[in-house]
Amino acid sequence: MAPAPDRDHRSLATTLLPHLKNACEDRLRDVVWFKADWQRGGAATGRALWHVDGRDPVQVIIKIPVGPRELTWLHRLQPEPADFDNPVVPRVHASGTTLGGYDLAWVVMERVKHGPLGMRWHKDHVNRIAEAAVLFWTTADRYVVDEETARYEDWPEMVDEARRSVRRNEPKDSSEWLHLLKVLSGGIDDLVERWRGRDTDHWIHGDLHFANALSRTGLQQGPVTLIDLAEVRPGHWLEDAVYLERQLWAIPDRLVSSKPVKAMARARRNAGMPVVDHWDELANIRRTLMAGTAPTFMRSEGHPRFFESCLVQLERSLKALRLLR
Repeated sequence: MAPAPDRDHRSLATTLLPHLKNACEDRLRDVVWFKADWQRGGAATGRALWHVDGRDPVQVIIKIPVGPRELTWLHRLQPEPADFDNPVVPRVHASGTTLGGYDLAWVVMERVKHGPLGMRWHKDHVNRIAEAAVLFWTTADRYVVDEETARYEDWPEMVDEARRSVRRNEPKDSSEWLHLLKVLSGGIDDLVERWRGRDTDHWIHGDLHFANALSRTGLQQGPVTLIDLAEVRPGHWLEDAVYLERQLWAIPDRLVSSKPVKAMARARRNAGMPVVDHWDELANIRRTLMAGTAPTFMRSEGHPRFFESCLVQLERSLKALRLLR
């Protein structure tokens, strides 16, 4: 098979649409390509109707191309009969790894009606996402972790780069940043050793945030469906939990009533999943590492409000870990 030509994905998708319809046995109709405000990456995404003999057509979403990891996990997490009404990922109607003679993976999946949850805040969002995360983790645990290691992150180097970035870019509160980063650098080896000692023999979503959470029921109620599985990898549940919490660092009022890490720990206990005794300390280590390396990614994540919130979080976490008085 030939690789897909290097051109605009939506243009390519339009060109390959007759092949896609043929691969779907002409069940796919009324295709409209779009790019949502929350969508990242270059994949072509379309809405369409899926026709099945004797049934009303259903609304579907098309993605071309779709990465092999995402396609694998969409299939792995398809519902068993017991949870068919609300599977944790969209139902797959059709998929393939070639199209029109090209090595090009594609998928036609259920269009989940409501969301993303990030479009409108509600105090119950975090609890609902926590319950979905638990369903994701328990379902993914059916599959043995077949990768040798979790994602390797060179924290000492990223902290060093963060200090260089602050000196180079001179953001607001530079002196405070440099002071806290010096403290972090002094304890980085111990923090990294403790973090790398966590259990990573499980699958995590890897990109758990409000834009990847939908619902079949409504924005403010009902089970949550998770999308965008391209970052699924071996790891520890706190990686998903702190990543979700991080989305709210710049909106502290929401963290007063919605605490993602505690919500996920509670949801795990309720589901009979393990929560180690020192999970809160591990969470603080993760917060410290993520907040402290924010200057490393100043160009991509340098919004002043978020950047300032990372400084606040870094100081708070260092104090919680007794590295700062």
